[in-house]
Amino acid sequence: MVIATFRSRTETLNFASILRSYNVWCLVINTPRYINVSCGISVKFNSVDIDVAKMIISRRGFSTFGGFYEI
Repeated sequence: MVIATFRSRTETLNFASILRSYNVWCLVINTPRYINVSCGISVKFNSVDIDVAKMIISRRGFSTFGGFYEI
């Protein structure tokens, strides 16, 4: 599993919505405490979908993107 973090709740929810539009399973979750770069919520999705997630990040220009974390 992978967690995508953002410093903006709006961008977190927008990213999850875009992932779903690509038929990628994802959940909006509370960010684990050991990840300090976040607005408090993150998007969790399967590792096999990391290329789709990276493509979305690069094309949409999310300015508050914090990073991907393998869990």
